[in-house]
Amino acid sequence: MKWNVKDIGVFETEKEYIDTAVIPIIPVDFHKNMKASAAQSEFITLLTFHLERQFKGRMIMTPPFTYVMASPREEEAARLNRWAGELSDSGVKHTFFLTSDSEWKRAEEELHDRLIWVPSIPLEHLDEQYKHSIMEDQVKQLLNVIVQKWQKNS
Repeated sequence: MKWNVKDIGVFETEKEYIDTAVIPIIPVDFHKNMKASAAQSEFITLLTFHLERQFKGRMIMTPPFTYVMASPREEEAARLNRWAGELSDSGVKHTFFLTSDSEWKRAEEELHDRLIWVPSIPLEHLDEQYKHSIMEDQVKQLLNVIVQKWQKNS
């Protein structure tokens, strides 16, 4: 389910069946890493789109958690955990953080096994059909990771 009025309406009425939230983590840099942050943003946004299609009715995709790449991950991890706490308070059983920024792996322990890191694939020179084909392959791989985390966190 997407973060839009229609899907949120369904979420509110069918809450007992929608037990998982995914928070895409999007980096922003306005200096030397601007292109890299844009590439990660494009990758995670497209991956989230395909993940949502696969799990429609079971997951809700939140708005992206955006952060400045140079900011300390400990502070950002605390902010992410507050988001997860809000989701938990609303009845969401599982929350996952989806990123392609390997720096987040250093804060993995603080995120209580909710981090899903997927290495970014450069998409800038690919045509749309091939991009979507690659994303479908990525989602198939993510299925196993998500199921394992569901089982571990249940």
